[in-house]
Amino acid sequence: MIYKLFPIFFLLLSSFSPREIKTTNPKPIAYTSVKSDIELKVENIYNQLHSNDLLMPNLNSFSKALVGFYDLKAKGLVSKDILTLIDFSLSSNTKRLWVIDLTSNTILYQSLVAHGRNTGDEFANSFSNAAESYKSSLGFYATGEIYNGKHGTSLKLDGLEKGINDNARTRAVVMHGADYVAESFIKNNHRLGRSLGCPALPVAMTKAIVNAIKGKSCLYIYHPSLDKKSAARLLS
Repeated sequence: MIYKLFPIFFLLLSSFSPREIKTTNPKPIAYTSVKSDIELKVENIYNQLHSNDLLMPNLNSFSKALVGFYDLKAKGLVSKDILTLIDFSLSSNTKRLWVIDLTSNTILYQSLVAHGRNTGDEFANSFSNAAESYKSSLGFYATGEIYNGKHGTSLKLDGLEKGINDNARTRAVVMHGADYVAESFIKNNHRLGRSLGCPALPVAMTKAIVNAIKGKSCLYIYHPSLDKKSAARLLS
């Protein structure tokens, strides 16, 4: 009897047109990168910076500096709309310090800046918060008061990051001028001179920079090794 049903089965099967067999193949998923409001704000400010014919800082280090500035400003730890960025990912033979007026979105100064003698030769790669380490400390600082010391006009700094730079004042990590921060020193030694841990400046530019940033402005010393720590801090 079964063989007598075969013609009926094939007749029913042939009645379905291929166009009537529907498939449910999924459409490709479109992945998009959505930037946060703060990322868009940072990029907007960066793109509108007036360079004054100076080189621009890297967007990456500038972004981290600016996000931290907003955080510190909201907490009242800095009060001036001046941001100083030192990018220790760059060679000490380059001008890796920027002073930026965030009111007018203008780069006021770009300068050479030294790192500590035990932090590295041409490139900075080792950092410390310990006394007599002769190393630089990374992270966010609030600028303090001007004083006249053994290096002339100098600026005290207060480290704002526990365990990273909060010993800055007791270590006497300050901003000051030094003869070894000069193009002539680079020419003779193939690298910039180094400090005992201070972000030392060219003598000719020290007074102008120190006066521009004194009194609770934000200073950020960047290096890629801080990225994870900075992200964790800013989310806390």
